[in-house]
Amino acid sequence: MNNIYRPAIRCASLVCASIFLIACSKAPSGSDMAAADVGVVKEWSKHGGTDAEQRFSPLKQITPSNIENLGLAWAFDLGVSRGIESTPLVVDGVIYVTATWNKVSALDAKTGELRWQYDPKVDRSKAADLCCDAVNRGVAYSDGKIITGTIDGRLLALDADTGKVLWDVVTVDQSKPYTITGAPRIVNGKAIIGNGGAEYGVRGYFSAYDINTGEMVWRFYTVPGNPADGFESPAMAKAAETWKGEWWKYGGGGTAWDSMAYDAELDLLYIGVGNGSPWNQNIRSPGGGDNLYLSSIVAVRPDTGEYVWHYQTTPGETWDYTATQHMILAELDIAGETRKVIMQAPKNGFFYVIDRETGELLSAKNYVPVNWATHIDQETGRPVEIPEARWGGKAPHLQLPGPLGGHNWHPMSFSPDTGLVYIPAMETPFVYADDKNFSFNDSGWNTGADGAMGSLPTGMAQFKAIKAAIKGSLLAWDPVKQQPAWEIPHKGTWNGGILSTAGGLVFQGNADAKLVAYRADNGERLWDFFAQTGIVAPPISYEIDGEQYIAVASGWGGTFALLYGGLLPADGDVGVGRLMVFKLGAKGALPELPTKVLARPEPPESTADAETIAKGKQIYDNRCVVCHGDHVISSGLVPDLRWSPLLIAEEAIQTVVLGGALTSQGMPSFSEVLNEDDIKSLRAYIISAAHEGLEEKLDIGK
Repeated sequence: MNNIYRPAIRCASLVCASIFLIACSKAPSGSDMAAADVGVVKEWSKHGGTDAEQRFSPLKQITPSNIENLGLAWAFDLGVSRGIESTPLVVDGVIYVTATWNKVSALDAKTGELRWQYDPKVDRSKAADLCCDAVNRGVAYSDGKIITGTIDGRLLALDADTGKVLWDVVTVDQSKPYTITGAPRIVNGKAIIGNGGAEYGVRGYFSAYDINTGEMVWRFYTVPGNPADGFESPAMAKAAETWKGEWWKYGGGGTAWDSMAYDAELDLLYIGVGNGSPWNQNIRSPGGGDNLYLSSIVAVRPDTGEYVWHYQTTPGETWDYTATQHMILAELDIAGETRKVIMQAPKNGFFYVIDRETGELLSAKNYVPVNWATHIDQETGRPVEIPEARWGGKAPHLQLPGPLGGHNWHPMSFSPDTGLVYIPAMETPFVYADDKNFSFNDSGWNTGADGAMGSLPTGMAQFKAIKAAIKGSLLAWDPVKQQPAWEIPHKGTWNGGILSTAGGLVFQGNADAKLVAYRADNGERLWDFFAQTGIVAPPISYEIDGEQYIAVASGWGGTFALLYGGLLPADGDVGVGRLMVFKLGAKGALPELPTKVLARPEPPESTADAETIAKGKQIYDNRCVVCHGDHVISSGLVPDLRWSPLLIAEEAIQTVVLGGALTSQGMPSFSEVLNEDDIKSLRAYIISAAHEGLEEKLDIGK
């Protein structure tokens, strides 16, 4: 495979981006691979199917020869539609799924009949502390208990039969902007959970709780705290040697907000660790340093939390290059030797194959175009960086990947039959530049990067260039040869997680509002189903009474959908969120979408001066953009402020933004960080944006 590295692009506008496609090659033989911890999964009782997190089902009733007969068996309306990212679990004929605001539903897996629902009644003002939507990625199951986390930092155990609360513990300091969006994992009678919040200035950690009592057993911090307070472990003392300055005042980051895997034979728990806080290392750790254990895979003993080894994918990370992306355990035949490996395609654009016993790097190649490093040095395991990419204190740098990564949270899958890893890959460039006005605020957005540099351009020529540069694909990757086997381009980015099956199929939902089945060996598109809304969650498969089922939760949302709100799924609707279940011979259909009439009242005239509007834009970009969208263009998941009746009078918008009138609906009060003059400027900018008409250009998904 040709190296996809391209020299650093010297310009401060995204229009300069050059994107290059990955070439295809012949698929590898399945005889080169062996599965780790697969078994006969007739249920789907663990987040990734098994502890190995392969997301491969050995069920093979559904095949390329009969996939055309796959139909909708039943669908359940989740009652919400915003950012449904859940992996359902199936245990003893019951399917468990989560939705927005951490609501849990238990249904008969064969008929869809509701058994019970549980609403943890989370504090919706915590939406202000969510970088990436009010999402949840699922529950864990063990010994008759459903374990789930909440965005306000709690971990709960529910009776799997009734939904009754068995225990409810707080896992974070709720006075700080911690959140939980990931699914817990169960290992040796313990529920393991991390947290999020690095963009807001917290110190990351993950913890183990006794599944019977909810008592904390151990905690592993992922970055060191203030040395004056002492270190919690030798691992933290060692990590502190790689930091400079007074990093603890900024939190440090390193939140373990998603991926885990477990090897029972080695008794090792693997945790993916996130980005630094702030992103900008020049602020966080002036003078550099590797900043352990940011952007690392960390292996610990699950009974004690004792550190065993780590591998850092991005030393001294400064780009939001998390290593929290999905990790997969497998056994690969490498150079004639069977190796126990852990595989990951983190945000930084390189695919890693690592010995999971020792943490030794076996190989790494870029799976998407990158221009921040030329390659990974095989001897040191470190990336060979391009000097211009270290943007802190330097000129802006147009980079691939950007903070959305070459692969985000959407799970990939490994098939031991084909020997391929199936990746929901992305190409999303971004301009990194210093935030000249940075001032740390422990309740606000703290990246140290100028967010305005990542805004979509308003000029049509520039916009078309960006539209061409932002891409998504289903990439089948050979982890032994470290090259693509095949690749299917999507119409847009931010597509769903992956399921592969022994029936020779790969299933993926997409931003184009379809669930699609492909041939696992060559990527041929065989079947699709219109879901009426974008799918970001991964499918699963299970068997009941000799019939194989495919299940997936639909509901558009997440970081990309909120931030670039106008880039909607083609032909879809953001108002429907469902659990959909399919089987051969079923003939079910979804109800027709209702006809919607968009209410777009004429916004007030723009009378403010340029200085006031500019101040309002700065406030908006710092406080509002991550939910209400770039250029104030909403996805529809949250209100589109350009058409809000609150714009009519200054007093009206102040009752919401300062007075907290809509806190119960997820719109928090900003009275602690904004004042009435700020709201006047904010209103002026929103009114100005309402007259721009940029929404006519926002059709990347179409």
